[in-house]
Amino acid sequence: MLKIGDKKLINGWAFYDWANSVYSLVISTAVFPLYYSAVTDGKIVRFLGMEWEHPDSLYSYALSFSFLIVAFISPILSGIADYTGSKKKFMRFFCWMGGLSVTSLYFFDGVDTVWIGILFTILASIGFWASLVFYNAYLPEVAHPEQQDRASAKGFIYGYAGSVILLIINLIMIQKPDLFGIDASMASRISFVLVGIWWIGFAQITFKRLPNDIYNKQPDNDYIWKGFRELKIVAKEVMNYPTLKKFLISFFLLSIGVQTIILMAAIFGSTELGLPAMNLIVTILLVQIVAIVGAFVFSRLSEKWGNIKALKVTIVTWMVVCFTAFLLDKSQENVEYYFYGLGVLLGFVQGAIQSLTRSTYSKLLPETEDHATYFSFYDVTEKIAIVLGTFVYGLLYAITDSMQWSVLCLAIFFLASFIILNTLKKTKYVQ
Repeated sequence: MLKIGDKKLINGWAFYDWANSVYSLVISTAVFPLYYSAVTDGKIVRFLGMEWEHPDSLYSYALSFSFLIVAFISPILSGIADYTGSKKKFMRFFCWMGGLSVTSLYFFDGVDTVWIGILFTILASIGFWASLVFYNAYLPEVAHPEQQDRASAKGFIYGYAGSVILLIINLIMIQKPDLFGIDASMASRISFVLVGIWWIGFAQITFKRLPNDIYNKQPDNDYIWKGFRELKIVAKEVMNYPTLKKFLISFFLLSIGVQTIILMAAIFGSTELGLPAMNLIVTILLVQIVAIVGAFVFSRLSEKWGNIKALKVTIVTWMVVCFTAFLLDKSQENVEYYFYGLGVLLGFVQGAIQSLTRSTYSKLLPETEDHATYFSFYDVTEKIAIVLGTFVYGLLYAITDSMQWSVLCLAIFFLASFIILNTLKKTKYVQ
């Protein structure tokens, strides 16, 4: 078994980002939302016995529902996983669930099969986000505290690189379907299958290298109730660690901004700025490529400045992104170039803030064997932030009829996060 700090172990752990990030780029961000909109555009769809005049809202509700499910089940399952020493089994289960669900989106081939698209969107989202709880929980078990910034950044770098490669392959197929003897619709559906195969296939490298039960847990028969007790103990401990509690609050506030912008950026560009789909995909690719550089640079800066100072710089940059987006208008000349520039700026701090928050949280954990349970609180914090952020964004859009005010409001959450982060006490590994 590979020991903690071993380069092979860290690389194997980080490779799960390479495997799963194709879901977040191709399915959550680029190809599937555009395919779904094209299939349902101007049509009334039926789902759960109801007629939906606005299919995009149905898709949004499906994602919100999946986040709530993950927020509910991940602490319970994490408590059981920690008590039984079965993190890897849970991670593998949700990986297969997510990958097979994404592959099943192939059968969503028209408005009559919208139920397939919605059902497997929910299951794929649950599989993706739930597997990440157990994946993130391995960080303190594969890398020493002083290695965790670089290890976390390596994961995101692998993820951005892998997802860009598959997205480019899929875009060639979608833009030039004649070369493959298929139509554009079939090309999109094949891309969903490729995502599932890529995700499950490359994940096997990670599963081969990750340890199974490093604490040699010997669970009793009533492990479910013992798992609940484990969860209760950790919840109490989180409340008793002021620095950890404050960081989670700060993380919650910045996640409202970060995750909402990631999810809504393409819709903002399309609806508010009137940009065509190809411009949006170019921007998405730019963000992914620049995010590789950002994750690398800030992992090094955090070693020089400390995690807190590096995080503050990223938060201030996110606020600049919000203010700049507020000033953009579709009537401006060459607005697409301003949007590209905004994408570059956003990409530079997107990889950085996601990588740094994960490693900082890992460093703040007390000496414990309950890593999955602790990281489930991290995950639940992020999921609730997504639900609240998208709700606030949508509400302000409904009130003002402008997404610019919605984006500007997100700057308030970043400011609040910055203020709380400023009150954090320094620890041995977090300066």
